Amino acid sequence: MSLSIYSTRVRDLVPFKPLDAGKASLYVCGMTVYDLCHLGHARVMVAFDVVQRWLRASGLEVNYVRNITDIDDKIIARAIQNGESIRALTDRMIAEMHADADALGIERPTSEPRAMDYVPHMLDMIGALQAKGLAYQSDNGDVNYAVREFPKYGALSGKSLDELRAGERVAVAGGKADPLDFVLWKSAKAQEPDEAKWESPFGLGRPGWHIECSAMSCALLGEQFDIHGGGADLQFPHHENEIAQTEGVTGKPMAQVWMHNGFVRTDNEKMSKSLGNFFTIREVLKAFDAETVRFFIIRAHYRSPLNYSDAHLRDAKGALKRLYTALASVDGLDTGGSQPIAWDANNFTRAFKAAMDEDFGTPGAVAVLFDLAAHVNKTGDLAHANLLRQLGGVLGLLQSVPQSFLQGGDSHGDTDSGDSGVDVDALIAQRAEAKAAKNFALADQIRQDLLALGIVLKDSAAGTTWERA
Repeated sequence: MSLSIYSTRVRDLVPFKPLDAGKASLYVCGMTVYDLCHLGHARVMVAFDVVQRWLRASGLEVNYVRNITDIDDKIIARAIQNGESIRALTDRMIAEMHADADALGIERPTSEPRAMDYVPHMLDMIGALQAKGLAYQSDNGDVNYAVREFPKYGALSGKSLDELRAGERVAVAGGKADPLDFVLWKSAKAQEPDEAKWESPFGLGRPGWHIECSAMSCALLGEQFDIHGGGADLQFPHHENEIAQTEGVTGKPMAQVWMHNGFVRTDNEKMSKSLGNFFTIREVLKAFDAETVRFFIIRAHYRSPLNYSDAHLRDAKGALKRLYTALASVDGLDTGGSQPIAWDANNFTRAFKAAMDEDFGTPGAVAVLFDLAAHVNKTGDLAHANLLRQLGGVLGLLQSVPQSFLQGGDSHGDTDSGDSGVDVDALIAQRAEAKAAKNFALADQIRQDLLALGIVLKDSAAGTTWERA
């Protein structure tokens, strides 16, 4: 393969060579389901949706695992606050997460394991770590990982042990031999619900956050797999701790490549729930259509910071409309199932592949889409218009009926007037009659009235069409 990926662990591009020829295994840390997903979560989901799409487009059989954390301090606290069971809360939030992901055109992973279902696997790993002298039980009943007993700790974050500190998600509790040690098994607390407690060789309790991903990735992908991904905030301590746990048990490199997407920022500050400056996906979708939000995320490289603002989303909307306008300019567009793309077919396909093969370079790939759109606008060539739609589809874009998108309808060709409350087609017909009768004042007035409603008329030799401003 010609694909190269930036590996956080080696801080450089590395050629991607799957462990199993013709296959690719991918594990991504998913959501902790106690609340609605925000735009930062959307970026993780979209970024790795693009990754798995490109791996498949490259001819690989992909096993994509994205976990769900359904047992966690925040989940327990929210369930108690709401007066509902943990299961009721997490089931509801998973359904909401799926609704948001589906709206953004995110394909479901191959597996979506829930942490609660893998507690036996976690206990097996903890027992193996204890047997190897890498874990110990404190007087308070917690089982902790002995970080200084794992010589490679810090390799992912590139820091020495003395430079590192306990992470935000890991409370520095009593009973630890070292502040950097992290919890593998938490002893049960009287105030916690029974459904958050499991019997174990270490006493009644529940797993720590980090051991969950180690157990699920090993169970579903094996001791070694190709790619491990997640947000940049997970690099330390979560992913560092995953490596210590998994490799501490197996003695083998866990993942060949470690990928981390950049932060979403608001006014150049990281967007997060803890800072209170986040926007839920649901909120953003009330103001902008889902494909525009997806395009906004994709046109930036996954490793770069992404600064959120309404102005940036409006700009993305305008750019996406230009692509759809090119598609709408030709008749006979193939809106059926896409055929496999011959990547050596022409300069457009070669340039698109070259961009994506260099660390999933979506900005370069999007640039190819605009070059192709310009060619379609100039030539009206149907074959290139179909290619534009196909290449867009590789990124999860440009699959709506063009005129429908431009008019703000759905992907099935619904071209009603939306919330404007007027029959646009009837007004277009009235305007045509006025022009035929040389009543240009009335024709202009109809155009201006529609423009005031956010509806732009476009005249051509084929007639008059309309789109949203």
